[in-house]
Amino acid sequence: MGLSCGGKCVKFFLVVINIIFMLLGLGILIPGILMLADVDVINDEVLPLLQQLSFGALNVGDLAKGLSVTLIVFGTFVLIVSTLGCCGAFCQQRCCLIIYAILVLVFFLAKLVVVILWFVMNDKIQSWMKTELLKQLQTNYKNDDLNTHEISTAWNYMFMSLSCCGVNAVTGTTNDFDNSVWISSAGSKHIPIFCCTGITASNYASQTNTACTDTVTSGYHTKGCYDATYDSLSSYSTAFIVVGVCTLLVEIVAFIGAIIIIKNGGEDGKSLSGAAKMV
Repeated sequence: MGLSCGGKCVKFFLVVINIIFMLLGLGILIPGILMLADVDVINDEVLPLLQQLSFGALNVGDLAKGLSVTLIVFGTFVLIVSTLGCCGAFCQQRCCLIIYAILVLVFFLAKLVVVILWFVMNDKIQSWMKTELLKQLQTNYKNDDLNTHEISTAWNYMFMSLSCCGVNAVTGTTNDFDNSVWISSAGSKHIPIFCCTGITASNYASQTNTACTDTVTSGYHTKGCYDATYDSLSSYSTAFIVVGVCTLLVEIVAFIGAIIIIKNGGEDGKSLSGAAKMV
């Protein structure tokens, strides 16, 4: 016995759902690729600083690069699974549908845990990141150049690439650099030259701007590097959360649709109980 009229409707719906699932897979894959290629946040110059920000046994630098690669792999896997479900529904292949339903259920549970943890831990992670950045700036920022000290160089590239200065927003001569190692050798400067607008890796050595570095009255980046980093990363996290929640809803519908088609009969017309005996 073939599918009933309702079963045929579910079959068509499941095909459509898996096409949407493919698009959501691309929605995970593409931000992962963009995040990996984002030279402002994760580049070889800034990476040494991010690797100093340890969270348990992990560090932000390796975690950020690993996350982007994970998203690329995961997005590709979602595309493969959605193709399996689409073919299983269209051709009424019970074996494909059973495998598909199991994988979708596993994906659903795993992503549900991740989404919950993200919302629960988000505020704590933000507070930790700002504290760690400030600690690194005050203890490891030592040189106003690009070749003397690796961590200082990473900070200076961050100032240029993200158009930021310090950790918190700079509003005058009293700022995060006051308690840094660098300030004792800074002379009349209150912020490094890399906090000034128009500074690049090729011209910083020949540039002077006392209104920026000494009096901190004009020509400097007012945004703190914590806000700049968070804004840059949150542009991706927002996309991940939206895609993740939509994917969860689609997975619920896809799982139910696959079970309905299996129960109503595959291409050989056997019921779910018959399929279970064969397995």
